[in-house]
Amino acid sequence: MTETHLVLIPSYNTGAKLFATVAAARLYWCPVWVVIDGSTDGSGETLASLSQHDDGVRIIFRPRNGGKGAAVLDGLHAASKAGFTHVLIMDSDGQHPAPLIPEFMALSRRTPQAMILGQPVFDHSAPRIRVLGRRLSNALARLETLTGIGDSLFGFRVYPLGLLMKIMTSTSSMRRFDFDPEALVRLSWLGVPAINQPAPVRYFLAAEGGVSHFHYGRDNIVLAAMHLRLCAGFLRRLPWLVAQKRKATFCEQKVAKKLH
Repeated sequence: MTETHLVLIPSYNTGAKLFATVAAARLYWCPVWVVIDGSTDGSGETLASLSQHDDGVRIIFRPRNGGKGAAVLDGLHAASKAGFTHVLIMDSDGQHPAPLIPEFMALSRRTPQAMILGQPVFDHSAPRIRVLGRRLSNALARLETLTGIGDSLFGFRVYPLGLLMKIMTSTSSMRRFDFDPEALVRLSWLGVPAINQPAPVRYFLAAEGGVSHFHYGRDNIVLAAMHLRLCAGFLRRLPWLVAQKRKATFCEQKVAKKLH
């Protein structure tokens, strides 16, 4: 049991995949908290029954569905009150690699000021349209931050909890599928460094119990509106971002000269 780093899993109607995801996460970490985001499939109640003798699992119920970001924010408020400083967020549908939790947490402990970003390694199960579509979001996120962000959409990440709460409570956005990309852009604007770590991702077919609540039309509109907001914010911050980039490059050059 750790008192600083927490695994947080938001979930909405993911059925049996939720139980497998929580069981896998518990093999590698304690504690694991789950936020049931107004699920109507009974998965939250079943999980509560299955985990009633496991003190390493806590379940938070939201009365109605508000989206991934809204569920995460409720979890952050509770985790902050409990004294946690960092949170690893992972999806509840089994796509994210639970065996890598200790590695990501260890890296976060060595670099507590940074966010640890999963860099997805796709296999044959990945829908081509999803792989191609994220390239645009990644390009925009790199432009908006002037940094070498690996992937803007992959949700297997460790965040400094306090800073993530700060940016989320300062805006009414970041409540649905815009949470992952906007979180990393806004944290980058605060000067939080990003460390990219490779992580395999698995997409499950419906016959395998796979669940996806991503709607290509509605949610791509949400993402497009988000990038318009962020591009506007980027333009306002451009002089500062350029200055920070030059400063970082200068420091790197000084270190390189000393090493040689």
